[in-house]
Amino acid sequence: MKLEQLLEGVSYTLVQGSLELDIEDIIYDSRKAAPGRLFVCIVGTQRDSHDYAAQCVADGVTALVVQHDIDLSTVPGAAVLKVESSRYALALMSGNLFGNPSRRMTMIGVTGTKGKTTTTHMIKSVLEAAGRKVGMIGTNGIYFLGHHQETANTTPESYELQKTFREFLDAGCDTALMEVSSQGLMMDRVAGIHYDIGVFTNLSPDHIGPGEHKTFEEYRSWKGQLFKRCTTGVVNIDDENTEALLEGHTCKLVTYGCSEKADYRAGTYQLLRTHDFLGVQFHVSGKDDMDVKVNMPGEFSVYNALAALTVGKVLGLPDEAIHEGLGRCVVKGRVELVPISRKFTILLDYAHNEVSTESLLTTLRAYDPHRLVNGMSGYNYAPGYRKAYGDPGNGDFVDMHHYGKIEPGAIAKPDERRAASLGEFGGKGLFVRGHMWPVRNDAYEMMINSGVLTDTYVMMATELEQMVNYFGLSTAIYTQTTDVEHEINGLVTYDRRVEKMNLDKVREINTSVIEATRRK
Repeated sequence: MKLEQLLEGVSYTLVQGSLELDIEDIIYDSRKAAPGRLFVCIVGTQRDSHDYAAQCVADGVTALVVQHDIDLSTVPGAAVLKVESSRYALALMSGNLFGNPSRRMTMIGVTGTKGKTTTTHMIKSVLEAAGRKVGMIGTNGIYFLGHHQETANTTPESYELQKTFREFLDAGCDTALMEVSSQGLMMDRVAGIHYDIGVFTNLSPDHIGPGEHKTFEEYRSWKGQLFKRCTTGVVNIDDENTEALLEGHTCKLVTYGCSEKADYRAGTYQLLRTHDFLGVQFHVSGKDDMDVKVNMPGEFSVYNALAALTVGKVLGLPDEAIHEGLGRCVVKGRVELVPISRKFTILLDYAHNEVSTESLLTTLRAYDPHRLVNGMSGYNYAPGYRKAYGDPGNGDFVDMHHYGKIEPGAIAKPDERRAASLGEFGGKGLFVRGHMWPVRNDAYEMMINSGVLTDTYVMMATELEQMVNYFGLSTAIYTQTTDVEHEINGLVTYDRRVEKMNLDKVREINTSVIEATRRK
C-alpha cells in the first residue's frame, strides 16, 4: 500500500521524504523493524519510542510517524510525518492497512466497571442463537467461529484490534462484539471505529491511580466517550452515574433496568437452585412482555441479561433466540458452577476488587441465607512477612491469618455482626530426612526437633484457648495437617510415614481449646 493511501483520514505534516513509498506493514515496536515497514513513534508512560527512530531506519524502516521533533540527520532517506497524536494516527492507519473491516460488520461495544465480560458473552450467545456469526474480544480473550486466543489487554492495541477485525471478516463473521475499556478509549485503541450499538453496564471506582485515571470523574468521562461513537446506546438507567456518564452523548438511547422508567424492565426475580444449577428467572415488561430464565445467579445476572436482551431487541432478533441464548450461556470464571459433588456447590469467580467481592457474597447469601460466609480468608498480620492490608469488612467472620507468636495485633476480635476467626496460624516446619518431597522445602519458621515443634504447638494452642476465653475467638485453623510438595509444616510428613509431633499432647490441648469454645 502506498504511504499516501495509508494516511487517509490522518492529519499530518510531511517533514521529509515522499508519500509514494510502498509500505508493507506498520509497527510500533522497534524490535520488529525491517525494510518496507512504517514505524510509529509513541510517547509511553515508561519510555518514548522516538528514541529508537534512528535504529529503526538503520534496520530498514522506510517511514516514520512522529509526535514531536527528532534529529532528522539521524534518519536520512526515511519519510518523516508529524502528527498531533501518534496513537490516534496508528489507529486510523491500522484501519486503512486492513481495509477498515469494522465498517463491514455490525459493531457492538460494551463498557462499564462490572459485568462487561458476562454481558458480552450473553450477547454473543443470543446472537449465535439467532444465526449470527460473531467475533468477540474481551478479558477472556478473542473468540470467533471455534477459534480462541489470549489477549494482553481487555481492549487490544489498535493495530492488533484492526488485524483481529480483518480475521473476523475473512472467516465469515457478520458481527464484531467487544469490551471497550476506559483505557482503550483514552489511549485511542478504538479511534476511528463507529459502533452500531454501545452498551453501558454500571460504574464504580476502579482503574484510578498511577498510569491509569487520575480521578473517578476522569474515569467516568472516558467511559462516556463510547456514546459519542455509536448509533444506539443501550444503557442501565438504574445506575447513579448514568446521567453524568451520558453527558454530551450523540446516540439514540434505549434503557434497561428494574425501575419503571426503563424501556425494558425486570420485575421481581426468582432464584433457581439445584445441585448443578444456580440461576434466576424474571419477567420483562415495558417495550416487551416476556419471561426470561438465566443460567447464572443473582441480581447482577438480571442486569447483564437485560442488557443482552435489549441488544437483541434493538437488532430485531426473535424472542426464541433471546430465550435460548440467555438460557445456555456460561462464562468461565464468572460465577461459574463447577460440578464436583451433589453434597456441595463450588463456584469459580474472578472478583478482582472490593465491589465485585461484596456483590458476589451478597448474591450467594440470597440462595442460602442461613449459611455462614467467610468473605476473605483472611487478612494477615505478619509485619515481617508481608504488608497487612486490613480487615475488608465483609462476610460473617473477622478472619485473620498469623504465623508466629500470637501478639496483641494478631488477635481477631468479633464485632456487632461478625464472629472472630484465626483462619490460619502456625506454619512451623520440621525437616525429616528421607520423608520430604524432593524440592526446596520451607516453612514460615523451622523447629530444631519434634519436641520443640510439639511444645511450640502446645504453646500456640494455649494462646488460642486464652483468645477464646477473653477475646471472643470462635474458630482457628492450623496451617495444614499434612505436608504439601514444598511446605513442611504439617503434623505428619509428606509420605504419611512419620508423625512430627507428639500427637497425644496435640490431642490433649486441642480438646481443651474445643471445650473452651463450648463453654462460651
